[in-house]
Amino acid sequence: MKTPRPPALLVLAVLAGHLLLGREVQRIHEGWLQDDRSLPPPRMQVEFVQEMAMQPAVTVRAVPVPAPPRRVTPKSAAVAQAASAPASAPEAKPDTEFMAEAAPEPVADAASAPAAAAPPVAAVASVAPGDEPGPEWPLSTRLSYTLTGTFRGGPIHGQAQVEWLRKGRDYQVHLDVSAGPSFQPFLTRRISSHGQLTPDGIEPQRYDEEEKRVFRDPWRVSVFFLGAEVQLAHGVRQPLPRGAQDSASQFVQLTWLFLTGREPLQAGHRVEFPLVLARRQYAWQYEVMGEVMLDTPMGPVASWHLKPTRPAFEGDLAAEVWLASTMQYLPVRLLIRQNADTVIDLMLKSVPLQAAPESTDDTSRKPSP
Repeated sequence: MKTPRPPALLVLAVLAGHLLLGREVQRIHEGWLQDDRSLPPPRMQVEFVQEMAMQPAVTVRAVPVPAPPRRVTPKSAAVAQAASAPASAPEAKPDTEFMAEAAPEPVADAASAPAAAAPPVAAVASVAPGDEPGPEWPLSTRLSYTLTGTFRGGPIHGQAQVEWLRKGRDYQVHLDVSAGPSFQPFLTRRISSHGQLTPDGIEPQRYDEEEKRVFRDPWRVSVFFLGAEVQLAHGVRQPLPRGAQDSASQFVQLTWLFLTGREPLQAGHRVEFPLVLARRQYAWQYEVMGEVMLDTPMGPVASWHLKPTRPAFEGDLAAEVWLASTMQYLPVRLLIRQNADTVIDLMLKSVPLQAAPESTDDTSRKPSP
């Protein structure tokens, strides 16, 4: 007696189910899928109402803000006496060296992760009293770029947009890239940074990277900055060096460092800070190559060229940047490399748009188109 054979369609359905389940388990293990609780924060809504005023390069010095008087609530005579006595400064602990060479993903465990700390930034207050940041932070700004380059060895064209948004001490940076026709791009990618403005500059709290590609499943990875630790995209936690930036926040941090004179703009000077990417950290350095005149759709624009002093690991994004001194040192050009076959060149195509000073942080307005 022959054993009845299951219908061919049933066999195919079972195999397909196992295949799909295996793919989802793998993607969850790799950190590509997030649940609704870990979705990125809502995008700040800002109305851009004016073109940025092109002006000579000016270094805006932040005004030091005195610390508010300490309120003492004497719970006992001993507490009151201790509060009025001169306090001794805590002993300063030297920073440990930040090792740039992280192991290829996945990292085995957090204990084996490189510990590090960045050199302290000049102690100049940059946040005004209350909830408003200091005057050296640019207004909420939108920059629009023309995109050229190669993707997997083939030429691509498209457009990109960077939005620097702030509300009080909170900020967001979004870089949106699309390749192909604007009505039907074959590739879109967004990298976003969310966090706060502090006396030491930008302090990221979360980084998100999303990509959608024709005939491919979309994916998203997130990095969480948790005080003294950072949780990378694959879930591993590592010590977080002071002053660390992510892929998106680093460019506005550079703007702030040059605009306030914390770092000198001169050929040969190197700017250092820890850089946290999706799967590893770097002790990153940009070298100031010099000032050049860029030929842009707006005409010649004087810009300072900064270039990384070392390559990133294969697959990690590394960028050269040109900062326009007449545009508050915001990036007029970005040359982003992922590997030898994928290079994206972004050139500013029009004068940046900004929010009005009195409504920079007003998110109650309707979303901008």
